[in-house]
Amino acid sequence: MKSILGIGNALTDILAVLPDDMLLKKFHLPIGSMQLVDEETGNSIWQILKEQGVQYVPGGSAANTISGTAIFGLKSGFIGKVGDDELGRLFASGQEQNGIKPKLLTGKAASGRAMVFITPPNSERTFADYLGAALELSPDDLLPEYFEGYDILHIEGYLVQNQNLVRRAVELGKNFGMTISIDLASYNVVESNNAFLHDIIRNYVDIVFANETEAKSFTKMRPELAVNEIAKMCKIAVVKLGPEGSLIQSGAESLKIDSYPAKTVDATGAGDLYAAGFLYAYAYDMPLEICGNVGSIISSKVVEVVGPKIDVPRWKAAKTEIKALMRSTGKYIP
Repeated sequence: MKSILGIGNALTDILAVLPDDMLLKKFHLPIGSMQLVDEETGNSIWQILKEQGVQYVPGGSAANTISGTAIFGLKSGFIGKVGDDELGRLFASGQEQNGIKPKLLTGKAASGRAMVFITPPNSERTFADYLGAALELSPDDLLPEYFEGYDILHIEGYLVQNQNLVRRAVELGKNFGMTISIDLASYNVVESNNAFLHDIIRNYVDIVFANETEAKSFTKMRPELAVNEIAKMCKIAVVKLGPEGSLIQSGAESLKIDSYPAKTVDATGAGDLYAAGFLYAYAYDMPLEICGNVGSIISSKVVEVVGPKIDVPRWKAAKTEIKALMRSTGKYIP
């Protein structure tokens, strides 16, 4: 069994279910996008949300994925930066409770937060992120000893706005012989960093996760062609299609994975948990079809709750189904 290390923005998700998109229009937030906001704007939005009632959950894309792998039972670590404040302590506590070995550095700014707006009619997610201390994570913070003992390195695409940081991470990962995966994160992040992403994927990355809009931004192609194009640059390409399932391409192997039945309430964290399931199965050297189905099973559980954290009954059901699927290959799965 392999182990996994994640690097990403250490953020606390502030989840708000809105009746319409009026708040998004007020702050010029396109539906479905991820927008970085300054401290003043972030505080203004937060004050409005407090009056409406919100849910606080330790989050961040890579952290959500690593929480999933840790709960599955993989040795999992995480590198990030938080502020010396309540949200930072909440984030650290949440990681430790999930079984993660965190390496959380302390920055000068306040801890980052991701304000997640869930709007009708399709539970679309829009993000307004104040990165705070997370933005202070620098290439010099990434010491080689942090990478020792891990087999897989998972990086969230939101970090590519600090290109030197990502390059340092993938270089260290390759030096330690790690399998490197990246989640492209958001279509607008891909658009503004397209050349850089092409460079590091061709030269360092083994596994790419993208949703339909991210894949289109990256390749200018529809999903069926995009997954093939991305697979030319790396070992494994995965394009997630939401309720339509996912596409996986590795060399000449091409797979269409169906989604699992779910009563969707909120899609927050679905992509992150898909990656967690996929990488968990991959760590046991499962066939790609099994990896995709494990990702699909666990993502079907998270969409049934508000936020990226699955409740205990759903986790138990998912683990039972997933372990049965993986054991059907004849391999021992604890």
